[in-house]
Amino acid sequence: MGHLHRGGVLAAALALLLTTTTAAAPAAGADRYRNPVSAGFADTFADPAVVRGDDGLWYAFGTSDPLREGERRAHRVPIARSADLVDWTYVGDAFAPDQRPSFAAPGAAFWAPDVRRIADRWVMYVTVTDTTVSGDTFDTAIGAATAPTPAGPWTFADEPVVAPRPGGGGGYLWTIDPSQFTDVDGRSYLYYGSYYGGISVTELSADGLRAVGASTLVAIDNKFEGGYVLRHDGWYWLFASTANCCAGPATGYSVQVGRARDPRGPFVDREGQRLDVSRAGGTPVLTQNGNRWIGTGHNAVLTDLSGQDWIAYHAIDRADPYLDEPFGINERPMLLDRLDWVDGWPTVNAGAGPSEEPRSAPVTTGRVDARFDTADLHDWRSGTGDWRVTGGVLAGTGTLTSRTGLGGDVRAEADLRLSGAETAGLRLGTVDVTVGGGRLTARQSGGATASVPLPAGLDLTDRHNLAVEVRGRHLVAELSPARLGDQLAVVTLALTRPAAGPLALRAEGGAAEFDNVSAARLYRPVRHTVAPPRVGPVLPEYSDEFTDGLDPAWQWIRPNPAATVTGGALRWPVESSDLVGTGNTAGILLRDAPAGDYVAETKVTLDLGEDVVRNYQQAGLVAYVDDDRFARLAQVAIWNTRQVEYGYELPFAGQPVYGGSIVGTPATTTWLRLAHHVDPVSGEHEFRAGSSRDGTHWTWGAVWTFPADTTPRIGLVAHGGATPAVTAEFDYLRFHR
Repeated sequence: MGHLHRGGVLAAALALLLTTTTAAAPAAGADRYRNPVSAGFADTFADPAVVRGDDGLWYAFGTSDPLREGERRAHRVPIARSADLVDWTYVGDAFAPDQRPSFAAPGAAFWAPDVRRIADRWVMYVTVTDTTVSGDTFDTAIGAATAPTPAGPWTFADEPVVAPRPGGGGGYLWTIDPSQFTDVDGRSYLYYGSYYGGISVTELSADGLRAVGASTLVAIDNKFEGGYVLRHDGWYWLFASTANCCAGPATGYSVQVGRARDPRGPFVDREGQRLDVSRAGGTPVLTQNGNRWIGTGHNAVLTDLSGQDWIAYHAIDRADPYLDEPFGINERPMLLDRLDWVDGWPTVNAGAGPSEEPRSAPVTTGRVDARFDTADLHDWRSGTGDWRVTGGVLAGTGTLTSRTGLGGDVRAEADLRLSGAETAGLRLGTVDVTVGGGRLTARQSGGATASVPLPAGLDLTDRHNLAVEVRGRHLVAELSPARLGDQLAVVTLALTRPAAGPLALRAEGGAAEFDNVSAARLYRPVRHTVAPPRVGPVLPEYSDEFTDGLDPAWQWIRPNPAATVTGGALRWPVESSDLVGTGNTAGILLRDAPAGDYVAETKVTLDLGEDVVRNYQQAGLVAYVDDDRFARLAQVAIWNTRQVEYGYELPFAGQPVYGGSIVGTPATTTWLRLAHHVDPVSGEHEFRAGSSRDGTHWTWGAVWTFPADTTPRIGLVAHGGATPAVTAEFDYLRFHR
């Protein structure tokens, strides 16, 4: 037990000089890292959730799969632990082989865990794949388990948080992929759902174990799953994954985002398009970029000690897509990348996408970094009061000041519990940030004060995280349950002078407990995203404006005489055929592409209406090698939705494999682009997709690659279903250098 008190500072200092016990310094964080970060303990670790525990270590939770190739035994929510977010060690499984909630059927699996702090305990929300509610299979539900620490022991609640929901068309809605969120008013919410049913949100009881009231649809079915919500800059941000998670080497899973002023939505993307309508929006956050990683999705968000946000997610190595045999379990290791906020919107690595090469690692050790694992307080000096370390927690009254000076932009934080204090918090030089009296308050000595209310009934004897960031003359402080973007209160203060000075801990009117105290240089925000593909002048010798019949440079694959050029457009009745699979009956209109980098563009009008099912009528661009290797960018009807799908088919293990990614929101008239680039090292052909609703504002998305020894041609397609009859109108096909 460490002990510093007013009046005993000299004696304490002498004792410190004589003792042989020293404080356990946290391990220095890694300077560089390389994806996948789960490689040290797992070949696959899908649907990751990441939290920082009370011990200052980071914990990751994955879906129920084998961890290693050849293991062939599913782990029941595997848990890993790390001191630096880069090097991870397997801890064990959250649940024993025979452990399941009373409503789970024998053999049920547990998918997509989400772990949060609620009051004085940790709560895990998890998909239960089969229940005893019906005799059907895959009657999914959301279950919950509680534990005193992220490492466990975990105990299931007896009742589901969200019970299986019968689907109107038969079977059960996909009640999967839970994600909890606590708002500034103290209300707790759970987001859940997938393609069959969409993503919904429901309010939770105070203990987080029961759904309360009616649910609200926030993201439409047949497009989104894997929701994750946080609060940032006064907005609620819904991250959601889209397209197929698990198509092996053709997986185009990606993360999109929308924001709202209310946790129940409506969420809209950067273009103002809602996520809960037929022509659903979604601003790309994370998508594949042509390196080894594809299928980048199902994310969580975390913040390092510098204040930099990071996104944890799974992805597939396109050269090793399956854990064992082809078409079995997809191998989806955990990746970690920087999440930047540029012009107010989140994007990964400034828009560059998933990283393959070594990168700067997260900051996980501060200049001040106190975990209080030992009784030693030699890095601190007592100004007033009585301070002791007991059971790995610092407790005291008055003021305790770090001996390490701070200057410049800084982030400081602490896990805090008011065990008897009226107010407690952090002092950064001239600024005090405290909680107590029902408020979060920031006050500069001799300067201004700002204060915001805490949620009514918030129990400050429970552990919370208090984080303070100072950038120049601007201070932002927030209180949260466990630093996961679910802010309980946020206060800002304009400083009249720099807040330079040491970090101090303060408790008034009684005792407070502190843990995981840190101060680090504040992260440097990224101001600009990487440039989109350059679109230069038109190459007329490769282009066709459809002003005078069909240019002789075109070549038909399976000609369609119903496709004609009239009135300055190619008018092509949508065919009943398709390109996907082994049928290969659809017509394709192709022409040679120029060498080197180029952008192919078309403007296509296709009136697919909204909401009604017209599977899978579509029209758009195609990069084509043969019937078993192509990338197709088209506006398409997918059940009740209208999407821009960028699909890819390739041969693998003796059969064609198809998957897709989603790029933008279609209008009746949609502009489409394929930007071609030859990788200077591998020689691969990289095609990045873009779409626009007006021809001016573009959304760029995924990259599909073709082998170096192929010669892709560019063409147009209109197929997928002839009922009801509809004609696609192409205004042009242009190539730009």
